[in-house]
Amino acid sequence: MAFDFELSALEDDSRRSRQATIASRVFETLRQAIVQLQLRPGHPLSEAEIARQLRVSRQPVREAFIKLAEIGFIEIRPQRGTYVRLISIREVRNARFIREAVEVAIVRAAAANASEADMEALERLIADQKSVARAGDHAAFLRLDEAFHQAIAKCADCNDAWRVIESLKAQMDRVRYLSLPEATPLKTIIKQHEDILQGIRNASPEEAEASMRRHLSEILISLPRLATEHSSLFG
Repeated sequence: MAFDFELSALEDDSRRSRQATIASRVFETLRQAIVQLQLRPGHPLSEAEIARQLRVSRQPVREAFIKLAEIGFIEIRPQRGTYVRLISIREVRNARFIREAVEVAIVRAAAANASEADMEALERLIADQKSVARAGDHAAFLRLDEAFHQAIAKCADCNDAWRVIESLKAQMDRVRYLSLPEATPLKTIIKQHEDILQGIRNASPEEAEASMRRHLSEILISLPRLATEHSSLFG
């Protein structure tokens, strides 16, 4: 089993070793590969092969598998093997429902409490999104999209709430990557981000909430089309 993503990311250096354990780095490498559909739903995963290609022992791979199973990305079948899970439409919808409830509360707090420095940071993230959108770098765009939402939580002093969102949005992430750019044009997402920022800048919780709800509903528009066009990825 060969991978289509860069394996040298796990080469050791002292700075990165201080920042994360080997297991967490293996987890993040595999998580990104699954989100970006480099490891597609239904793909078998070999603990030994991944350990060999990432040049680590099997223990951190085993730990990463456990975490990936907890967020619903892989399925460990005793005596049968480990596989990337198909995308569950029901789980995507449920995750979006919970995320909206949490993130609407976050953006309302941000509109009431954000500083000028906070808003400038959000503006810079949108500017960066425009730049990578022009370059057609979808992976970078999704990282900046996530950074934008996380920055809103930070300026609302809701970092714990953001960790709740991170724990439940795994299924959404694969659909979001699959939706770019055909199902959901990047310019649409950027405009929605600008609308959210405008609500925060206007110190209007109601305006910020309405914009956030529209933004988080985008996945419901693209989901039926994507499930039809990529039926082999859903289950």
